[in-house]
Amino acid sequence: MILVLMSYHLSRKPISIVKSELHRNCSNVIQPKDINITNNVTWCDWPPFDQDNYQTLFGVLDNCFLVAYAIGMFFSGIFGERLPLRYYLSIGMLMSGLFTCLFGLGFYWNIHSLGYYAFVQVMNGLVQTTGWPAVVACVGNWFGKGKRGFIMGVWNSHTSVGNILGSLIAGVFVSTAWGLSFIVPGIIIACTGVLCFFFLVESEFPSQEVGETAPLLRDSSIVDPSINGAVSTEPDVIVEEHSEAISFLGALRIPGVVEFSLCLLFAKLVSYTFLYWLPLYISNVAHFEAKEAGDMSTLFDVGGILGILAGLVSDYTGGRASTCCVMLVVAAPMLFLYNNIGQRSLGTTIGMLLLCGALVNGPYALITTAVSADLGTHESLKGNARALSTVTAIIDGTGSIGAALGPLLAGVISPTGWNNVFYMLISADVLACLVRDWKVFLTAFFGTKWTLKKNCSELLI
Repeated sequence: MILVLMSYHLSRKPISIVKSELHRNCSNVIQPKDINITNNVTWCDWPPFDQDNYQTLFGVLDNCFLVAYAIGMFFSGIFGERLPLRYYLSIGMLMSGLFTCLFGLGFYWNIHSLGYYAFVQVMNGLVQTTGWPAVVACVGNWFGKGKRGFIMGVWNSHTSVGNILGSLIAGVFVSTAWGLSFIVPGIIIACTGVLCFFFLVESEFPSQEVGETAPLLRDSSIVDPSINGAVSTEPDVIVEEHSEAISFLGALRIPGVVEFSLCLLFAKLVSYTFLYWLPLYISNVAHFEAKEAGDMSTLFDVGGILGILAGLVSDYTGGRASTCCVMLVVAAPMLFLYNNIGQRSLGTTIGMLLLCGALVNGPYALITTAVSADLGTHESLKGNARALSTVTAIIDGTGSIGAALGPLLAGVISPTGWNNVFYMLISADVLACLVRDWKVFLTAFFGTKWTLKKNCSELLI
């Protein structure tokens, strides 16, 4: 499963690397003698990105993918519940490989139409939604709840590993034939889809295990000792599992789904803003060359791998939501410090990028994995094992709205100064914590009927 979703993220990364090749500083490029050059400023650029509004055009491509991904995610989970996951994943990966390759083939087919590249991005965004809900459902089937946070944290390292590998692979070809920067990752994800079709086991083989070692979707009817702090002394009771897929509105009624969905919206806004804008920020502020800035930005993803500790902490403390909240609160001042002192020396830059990557990606990873699995097997479902895919799709789909908004807002705000961009990111981190624990804050400030204990038990803390 790590290989599957790593290939998904690997295939998304090339466009951020290729942008610098599609629009270059042609004054520093040696002009070939066999080409008739009519414009010394843009002769080496790839039309239509040779225009003055090239940044806007790049933003169009980014949002074509991200908006399509956000919309498609809400429907992906519904289909994932009703189709065999092995077929659903394999077809999705093959189609994603096709559209990734089609973007790169524009280089060899000499295509200069913005509409073509925008269409490919939209279709790729839609088919890539097949990955997350289906894979979370599979991993949720394999592992019990007791170690779910750590196991899913390790598994979720695919996000950062995929981003790093995608950058490195695209960088190999970007200066010579940028089409290969897309075609090679497209072939990789397509081949992984073939492997998935032949070797994926959708769930663990039936066993008599119960409790925290039983597969997640078969122990949902058993009282979990980590909820409400209670330990059940009742004998094991066999509860009939519901086979009917849950509706979209039914999934929204599960306690905690709306709160965590909104929390992920703001957390993913911060993460994806770094994903798309961090190399440019480093280049502008630290005055690195484009390649050096891109290499330095991978440290943020390395820090994201360290974010798996969030899952380990949540397993040890039994508090998924508390772990998320603490990391979000600490991330806000760290982002402020990185913007103000992060570029003073190379060592400071490396340290701050690693720290910020862990704090930003930790809550994001925990919500999209272990928390989604917890909510998808909530006791209110009464053993309905087919809700996990829809719940995961709702949470990640809402988060993907933030993923689309973040880079868009950064593009609008950055001309006014990078400080304002970081103020936006800090505000988003604070809002992520507030929307997650709004009942707690109501209790603290307005004396409502909600208590911390009740709120925590409802939201699976």
